[in-house]
Amino acid sequence: MGLLDDILARFEALPKETQEQIKKDAIEATKGRYFIPNPGPQTDCLQSLADETFFGGSAGGGKSALLCGTAVDDFDRSIIFRREYPQIKGLEDEVAGLIGGRQGYNSQDKLWRLPNGNILEFGSVPHESDVEKYQGRPHALKGFDEITHFSEAMYRFLIGWNRSTTPGQRSRVIATGNPPVTPEGYWVVKYWAPWLDPKHPNPAKPGELRWFTTINGEDVECEGPDQVEVNGRMVQPRSRTFIPAKLEDNPDLMATGYASVLEAMPEELRIRLRDGRFDAEVKDNEFQAFPTEWIKAAQARWTPTRPEGVGMSVLSNDVALGGGDANTLAARYGHWYDEVKSETLKGKVDPLDLAAKVVATMRDGAEIVIDMGGGYGSGVYSHLKNNVQGLTLHAHNGAEKSSKRTRDGKLKFANKRAEVHWKFREALEPNLGEPVALPPDPELAADLAAVTWKLTPRGILIEEKTDIKKRLGRSPDKGDAVINAWSYGESSVSARIRTASSRSRNGGPKVNLGHASMKSRRRA
Repeated sequence: MGLLDDILARFEALPKETQEQIKKDAIEATKGRYFIPNPGPQTDCLQSLADETFFGGSAGGGKSALLCGTAVDDFDRSIIFRREYPQIKGLEDEVAGLIGGRQGYNSQDKLWRLPNGNILEFGSVPHESDVEKYQGRPHALKGFDEITHFSEAMYRFLIGWNRSTTPGQRSRVIATGNPPVTPEGYWVVKYWAPWLDPKHPNPAKPGELRWFTTINGEDVECEGPDQVEVNGRMVQPRSRTFIPAKLEDNPDLMATGYASVLEAMPEELRIRLRDGRFDAEVKDNEFQAFPTEWIKAAQARWTPTRPEGVGMSVLSNDVALGGGDANTLAARYGHWYDEVKSETLKGKVDPLDLAAKVVATMRDGAEIVIDMGGGYGSGVYSHLKNNVQGLTLHAHNGAEKSSKRTRDGKLKFANKRAEVHWKFREALEPNLGEPVALPPDPELAADLAAVTWKLTPRGILIEEKTDIKKRLGRSPDKGDAVINAWSYGESSVSARIRTASSRSRNGGPKVNLGHASMKSRRRA
């Protein structure tokens, strides 16, 4: 028996006089409202005090109805986003059904002046740059229908103007959606990790509030709603919650037999749309460079401590010079990778400072790889080459030609980028590869799973990083840094693995402080 069936059974067991009084009270309490939520998750979502609520799960759980209903009734100015413009029609129909027509709607501007005086707008952002159309435009409610269709960067940008100047008007964000069916949508599992990540060390209950802030580009959970100090200033954390939606909690749709439609779907869709499972595996793209199972196997081999007696083999730097991208360092010890260090940088960044981070991070005479793609790494490479003695330094340029072939010798590579990606694929391949151990980082897994390949007359060609960035909504820096770290230095476990003591026998790198100091004086 569902929750609604249980409530109805208890109601019908009451005396007739009591039933009539409850009906009168209900009519009075909902007077003037266009939308009445069903008992259970819809009501819980409507009444949640979270700044950001994810109402997600099974198809048919009443998610879009809740989003439209609260926008119509509870907010003086709101906007609901869909990723693609044609998808807005379903929301238009939902609102028309609530208010009994399309009076007050400007279909060209997608702006609805509602009978109660509230204003509802619909928006779409097919491309990353489209978010700029909504910059600086405040709305008390920022709604997202099918949140997994958006990138994380889109979501974070658009909620930046979630505010109202109307006295007494609450501001909030509501996102709705089903579990993701592509790697690009898996950012929601990390964003609402206490509720959706089965491996989270401190899981949260449905509807429970947790508070978060951002420090150096990374989400950090706070102990509560009190202000915290971040880089010398006080910051107010924002609360999040997740409320699971189920088809059984939507009696109107259950009565139509929609459950049988979900039951007939292929298994990979059924477990998401019927069961609302966020832990379900995403079916791999036919041309996915790194199969998900291989990535999972490599992460399952990882241990928090590196293999005993193994020194750092390679330190790879995927360089970012600001602009919100992440400067990323991946260290490999034989077949074992340390946790990837990624720091989002804003403003202008001095390559000399990034070069210093490389020197401070490297150990045991490790070889250093600087990604030169886009020219961003040239300054870091130059500083290391000119100012630090005793380094084994590699400038990785993915656009260069490759003379190597696949392990079986049958296929060539279109460029160096294809070569290093495919060699890492071969390292991950079960039975034939190496026991690569990758840290259990969801973002790293998503970076690797997002990469696709194709066969061209020039040989194997890997998807361009700019195209992956468009789909992920961020740059796959962790994946690139890890791949580059495999492609230089000791390339397999069977190769020599030098111990930390033997690698440091001749001492560490020698920094030319005089040269760096002169550069520092010239900048002053």
